[in-house]
Amino acid sequence: MKALDVVLTLACVLGIAAGQLLFKRAAETWPSPFSVFALARNPWLLTALTVYAVATLGWIYVLRSAPLSVAYPLFALAFLIVPLLSWWLFGDVMRWNQWLGGAIIIVGVWVATAR
Repeated sequence: MKALDVVLTLACVLGIAAGQLLFKRAAETWPSPFSVFALARNPWLLTALTVYAVATLGWIYVLRSAPLSVAYPLFALAFLIVPLLSWWLFGDVMRWNQWLGGAIIIVGVWVATAR
């Protein structure tokens, strides 16, 4: 996989992670009582959807030249990035098993993408 493909794939992973954090903010500001009109004007939700759309288009661009079997394992990093940022930004608790799982993910991505 070319270096540019790796950088673009990681940008997509960060975009997906950012989208998840924005969805969390959108959930925290969910209108009560439920209103589709209020939800449609929720800036957190609209931003999350936009970020997801851009990341998806970027992913499609990456797949033009990168093999899916190599690029896709990098997406597992989102399972590490989202909990870490959630811990940092929202004060979510990170238990030892989540730290261990994150380390295993890093090793797994390294093994899956090594040449």
